[in-house]
Order: sequence, then structure tokens, then C-alpha cells
Amino acid sequence: MAPSHVLVPLDGSPLADDALAHALETFDCRITILNVLTPLDASMSEGGVLEPGDERQAEARERAERLVEGARETAAEVDRTVEPVVETGDPAETILATAEALGVDHVVMGGHGGDRSDIGRRLLGTVATTVVGEAPMTVTVVR
Repeated sequence: MAPSHVLVPLDGSPLADDALAHALETFDCRITILNVLTPLDASMSEGGVLEPGDERQAEARERAERLVEGARETAAEVDRTVEPVVETGDPAETILATAEALGVDHVVMGGHGGDRSDIGRRLLGTVATTVVGEAPMTVTVVR
């Protein structure tokens, strides 16, 4: 059965971009994009290493807005639209909570790949693994 609402989490990685392209090409339904801002005091965020502050939070919000705008442009290139959502929290938990709150019936997200010593890829892999393991809906992982 074809989904009626797809959620695509975006984190700025090439694999997340590939996931958006896959969703736009594959599914003719409502697509919501989600960018999760990790709280700057969380151990997985750069705030766990760097001092959190208003400037760093503003930079994170600006980065999220650039991701949203890039996704809108990508969708417009294939005559589609996307609905943006920006949330703050643990990435996997926020993806799952947002999917449930919006009534999403399919998640399309990037998975990890390449050099596993790269921290960004390991974290993305952890998020994808958690979402796949806990989501009550179908999850497609693009690699």
C-alpha cells in the first residue's frame, strides 16, 4: 500500500539529500521534512564539547533554515512541495515523536556509510538504527 504521508529527516548530509531525492521520486503524497536541532548541552551535540551560547544556538537555527530552504528548492525542481518542521531534541526520539504526531505512515532517511571512524556517520547510523528498530511505520534507509 502506498503511503499517504512521508517524513524525511534532514541533517545536511549527502545521504539525507539522497533520501529526500528518493522520497520525491518514489512517493506521490504529502512529504514533510524534519530537521532536528540537538540541544547544545546534550552529549551528542557540539555543545557537549563547545560552550553553549546564544550565538551557537542562532547558528544552529540558521543552518536548519538553510536546510529547509535547500529542500524546498530540491522539491521545486521536480514540481513538488515539502512541508518543513524544525524541532529540538534527541534526533531519534524526535523523529519518532514527530512521525507519530503528524500521522506519518512512512519514514525515508539516510543511513551511515563509508569510514566508520567519522563521528557524523556513526551518529547518523545510530539514529537510523534506532528509528528502524522502534518505528511503528515502514522506514526506508537510503545508502
